[in-house]
Amino acid sequence: MNFEARTKWFGVVIVLFVCSLYGPAHAAILLDRVVAVVNEEVITWSDLYKMMESDASGQVKRLSEEERLKIFKNNEAAFLDKLIDVRLEIQEAKRLGISVSPEDIKETIENIKKKYSLNDQTLEESLKREGLSFEDYKKKLSDQILISQLINQNIKNKIVISGEEVKKYIKSHKEGLSNDESFKFRQIFFKKPQDEADKKLIEEKASLVIQKLKAGADFAALAEEYSEDPSGKNGGDLGYIKKTYMAKKFVEILQKMKPGDFSEPFWTETGLHIVKLDEKPPALDTAETEANVRKHLMDEEFMDKYKSYVKSLREKAHIEIRL
Repeated sequence: MNFEARTKWFGVVIVLFVCSLYGPAHAAILLDRVVAVVNEEVITWSDLYKMMESDASGQVKRLSEEERLKIFKNNEAAFLDKLIDVRLEIQEAKRLGISVSPEDIKETIENIKKKYSLNDQTLEESLKREGLSFEDYKKKLSDQILISQLINQNIKNKIVISGEEVKKYIKSHKEGLSNDESFKFRQIFFKKPQDEADKKLIEEKASLVIQKLKAGADFAALAEEYSEDPSGKNGGDLGYIKKTYMAKKFVEILQKMKPGDFSEPFWTETGLHIVKLDEKPPALDTAETEANVRKHLMDEEFMDKYKSYVKSLREKAHIEIRL
């Protein structure tokens, strides 16, 4: 079933669905009923539902027809707002003389095919599964490229983040940036006993493990033998864990260690731990950190400016909503 046929069928289902929900009087809803006017351009009911069907997640697409249509019905207003913004951006791009050539579309398609290892046949098969004809797909790409050029020209290319702003952010967020570091380590864990008197027995058991480690025993083998943590079955391997997700005591101990070192036993609220550091994060690379922070600041400023830009387009436009 091609996209046009599918959309007509989809519209019939919607009409029947509306009838079942609201009664025969509402069944007069037509597939191409105008739901909004943006300046002199109309948005039809079918335009709106095509967008919702196209943008639906895989999870939504796997729902039954009735469940999916209920979700669409409940989100009509939000999607219409999004579609109005798209139409305003396309209109503004055309007003400014921005255009997309057939060569631009062809190049974009070739890049997509290369990125996802597709050929012409597999691409068309993929589009069919999504309910899109090749012409629909090219139109969609053309709109996306047009909007991208508009945004680059009027927003992205005008954003400048100074070195001073980057340094100021790093200085005020030093701890947060440091918490992105990860340690790769193993542990041997003994659960905290309910009876305080039993803590001594656990400490003695941990002391025995330390003696074996100092004698050259393999940490992973001892973890399998002694550890009461599920990771013991895997040699105590906890993989990479970010500092921000670790208890303060772990961070304090691991930061003082070198790869290959093991710790003395230490208590936390959950029990007694012995850890072995496998890999330590390298010191923060200044250039890389600055590049990441610059990107973060640019993304933040872009979102603020983009929202303001779309708001200004709305304020200048004639928008009539008829949902």
